[in-house]
Amino acid sequence: MLTILLVDHEPLQASLRKSILEKRFSDVRRVGDAAEALCLVEQPDFANSLRLVVSGNHRPGISGPAFVTELLARMPSLPVLVLGGEGDTAEAYSAPSVHFLPRPFGNDEMLATASRMVVRYEMKTA
Repeated sequence: MLTILLVDHEPLQASLRKSILEKRFSDVRRVGDAAEALCLVEQPDFANSLRLVVSGNHRPGISGPAFVTELLARMPSLPVLVLGGEGDTAEAYSAPSVHFLPRPFGNDEMLATASRMVVRYEMKTA
């Protein structure tokens, strides 16, 4: 089974995004911060099933770019979908496996982008 990891510290927003992602993916795990996400990817069973990380650009404790850098140090080819906030830009995210989705974006656009990223990742690792 493939797993999607949603990193979002805002409970209401996270609940909405998780339900949207669950329309296409059966296993969506939500964590509230980068530290928890990084601990999860250190667990071999979790890391082996992980296919995509969806993360907002701002979170308490660590910036979006710093989180993505740490995550990719552990799993270099893992796709990461960064959901930009108002005024954010893609320049801080240069890794080929990272896609920055600027605001405003719709729920359907987020879901379609996530789906494409998972398909590409699975084709590369097959």
